Amino acid sequence: MLGRRRSRIPVPPPDTNRARVNEKIKVPSIRLIDETGAQIGVVTVEDARARALAASLDLVEVSAEAKPPVCRIMDYGKYLFEQQKKERQSKSHSHRSETKEVRLRPGTGDGDLDIKAKHAREFLAEGYKVGLQLQFRGREMSHKELGMQMIHKFTKMLDDVAKVEQEPRMEGKRMTALLSPRK
Repeated sequence: MLGRRRSRIPVPPPDTNRARVNEKIKVPSIRLIDETGAQIGVVTVEDARARALAASLDLVEVSAEAKPPVCRIMDYGKYLFEQQKKERQSKSHSHRSETKEVRLRPGTGDGDLDIKAKHAREFLAEGYKVGLQLQFRGREMSHKELGMQMIHKFTKMLDDVAKVEQEPRMEGKRMTALLSPRK
């Protein structure tokens, strides 16, 4: 039995935000909604549990803050799955505001500039904002106009898909600008 491993089924972490189900509902009376979505009214918890058991479903507390609390007869596993699906959906839409970064130098050649513009074009097509960062070193600091020309040349290459959201400005040894996709 040395070479074989047993695979364990992952157990979800205990979540304090989960709705109370069946026997965990401790209040004497609740407002009940049945499995079809029809509102039954205010009933005792025992009566609601009996109805849920008869329908082979669970009694789930939907709104604990209401007076009396609102419970619904439904499949609890399906309810949890729908909640997780909504969370994943909201997380996937929230990443669109991220910024992708393209780094340049005053001496970046035309071929490299074309490749970086191609990558920036892909980022913009995906809906990301693109931050341009031009790094100066040593004596390059005395020729900031070359950096400004480089950023203007780069933004001119992406003029059809991007607009300048933040004009180029110096921050220490860096010159930065921000491009956002055109709608």
